[in-house]
Amino acid sequence: MPDIAPPQTVLAASTPSVISPRAIRMHPADNVAIVANDGGLDAGAVLPEGPVLVERVPQGHKVALVDLPAGTAVQRYGVTIGFALEDIASGAWVHERRLRMPEARGLDDLPMATQGATTLPPLAGYTFEGYRNPDGSVGTRNILAITQTVQCVAGVTDFAVQRIKAELLPRYPNVDDVVALEHGYGCGVAIDAPDAVIPIRTLRHISQNPNFGGEVMVVSLGCEKLQPERLFPPNAIPIQDTRGTGSAGPLGVPPLPRGETRSGAGGFDTVCLQDDAHVGFMSMVDSILRQAEVHLKRLNARRRETVPASELVVGVQCGGSDAFSGVTANPAVGFCTDLLVRAGASVMFSETTEVRDGIAQLTARATTPEVAQAMVREMAWYDDYLKRGSVDRSANTTPGNKKGGLSNIVEKAMGSIVKSGSAPIANVLSPGEKLRAKGLTYAATPASDFICGTLQLAAGMNLHVFTTGRGTPYGLAAVPVIKVATRSDLARRWHDLMDINAGTIADGQASIEEVGWELFRCMLDVASGRRKTWAEQWKLHNQLVLFNPAPVT
Repeated sequence: MPDIAPPQTVLAASTPSVISPRAIRMHPADNVAIVANDGGLDAGAVLPEGPVLVERVPQGHKVALVDLPAGTAVQRYGVTIGFALEDIASGAWVHERRLRMPEARGLDDLPMATQGATTLPPLAGYTFEGYRNPDGSVGTRNILAITQTVQCVAGVTDFAVQRIKAELLPRYPNVDDVVALEHGYGCGVAIDAPDAVIPIRTLRHISQNPNFGGEVMVVSLGCEKLQPERLFPPNAIPIQDTRGTGSAGPLGVPPLPRGETRSGAGGFDTVCLQDDAHVGFMSMVDSILRQAEVHLKRLNARRRETVPASELVVGVQCGGSDAFSGVTANPAVGFCTDLLVRAGASVMFSETTEVRDGIAQLTARATTPEVAQAMVREMAWYDDYLKRGSVDRSANTTPGNKKGGLSNIVEKAMGSIVKSGSAPIANVLSPGEKLRAKGLTYAATPASDFICGTLQLAAGMNLHVFTTGRGTPYGLAAVPVIKVATRSDLARRWHDLMDINAGTIADGQASIEEVGWELFRCMLDVASGRRKTWAEQWKLHNQLVLFNPAPVT
C-alpha cells in the first residue's frame, strides 16, 4: 500500500500562526500536491520549497510540483492517477480535464496473500456498555424494528409507528426507538431470478441486526411476491428463550387475535393487512400496535452490561469525498480500524468501485489465497454488472468529488482504501450476507451511500463511521452514525452535524494517531449510550435502499 500516513511533505511556512501558502504531498515520488489553504491559492502564491503558482488553484486541488510534459504519469499517493493530456507547467492546476485516466488493473496475476502474516499487538482492557442478545451478539441500541415485506404497507406501518411512539413508547423507557424497515422491494420484481437472493437475504439479515434485540415483527400485505415465509424460511430466525409461566404462552405473551400469526416460538410475528379479520384501517393499525407492545415489553426488560470492545461490529464508509479524504479522515479511520482489530472487534470496509483500482494492494493483504480469490471474485462480478449497464468504474465520481479536488476514480480509490488500515484482510462477504467472523472484512457493496449502509446493516454492524469532505446529513435509524469531517472549514460550518474534525491533521494541530484515538474513544462512548451522535440528536435518518441487480417486471 502507498505510504500515506502521515503525509510525506507539507509545503508550508514553519510558523503555524502565520497564514501562508500550504500544500500537502503524500509520497516522495509524487509530482503533484494538494492546496491546503481554505479558499485555495491565487496565482503568484509561493509554496516554500515548491513552485510559484501560475494560476489560481482551489482548496484540495492539485498543483504541479514540476513541469509535466504531455503523456507524463501524474503521481499521487506514490501511484499513477493519470497521464497529462497536455503540457502542464510547474505551478499549474492539475484537474480532471487535463488528465487521462489509467486503464483498470486486470484481475489476473495479482499478488495473492503475499504480504505475509502481520500480527498487530493485542489491545486489551477497553469495554463499552451494550445489550447482550440471545444469539450472543451485542447491540449498541435497544430498538424495536418492524419489518415490511413490501412497499405497499409502508403508509400503514408509518401511521402505526407514529402512534406507537406517541402512545406506547413512553411506557417503556428502556427502549430507545421504534423504526419501520421501509424499502422499495417485495413485488413487481423477478423474485425467482438468480440475483434476487441479494435483496431478500439483505432484508432478512437487517431484521436480525444486533440493535433489534432478537425481536422480529413483520407487516405483510398478503398478495406480494415476497411472502413472509420466503423472507423468513424455517430456521431463519434464531430461537429465543421462550421459557415462561402460566397459561398465557411464551414469556407471558397472550394468544394472538385473528389476523395475526406467530411463526414458531420465539420466531417472528406477522400482521397481514389483507386478512379477513381486519375491518377498516384502524383494525390494521390496532393489530400492529398490539403486536408491537408484546415486543416492547421484552425489550424494556433488557439492560446494558459491560462487554469487551471486541463486541463492536463497525462499518466504515465515505461519502461526499474530497481530496482531503485520503489525507485526514480516512487515514485516521484506518488507524482506528487497526485499534479495533487489535481489540478483537469486527470492522467492515466496502464500496467496490472505490477500492477496485487498489485490488493488488488488497489481495496482497489477504490472510490466505482463498480470501484473496474471494475478493477477486467479487470485483469480477461487479465489473460484469457495470458492463451489463454499459458503464464502467469512471461513472463513480460525482460533481462534488471533482469540485473537492478528486480527478478520477483512481485517485478516489487510493484515498478510500486507507479506511481499512493495515491489518490483514481475514474475511469477504458478498452483498447481503451476514458477518460471522472477527477481524477485518471486505464486505462487497456498491459505493452508493444508502445501499452500502443498508448492506452493512444486514451484515450486522452495530456502529457506523462515515467520513465526508463535501458534507452530508446522512444518518441511519438502526445504528448510530459517527460522522468525520475531512476539513476544518466543514467542521466549523457544520458544527452541529459533524462529530469528529479530522481537518486538524491538515492544519498541523493533531496527528493521524491522535485523531484515530479520539475516534476510538468516541465509538466506545456512543456504543455505550453515553453520547449521541449529531444524526441521532436531530433524528436524521435515510431510508433503506436494497441492492437489487435482478430485473423489475
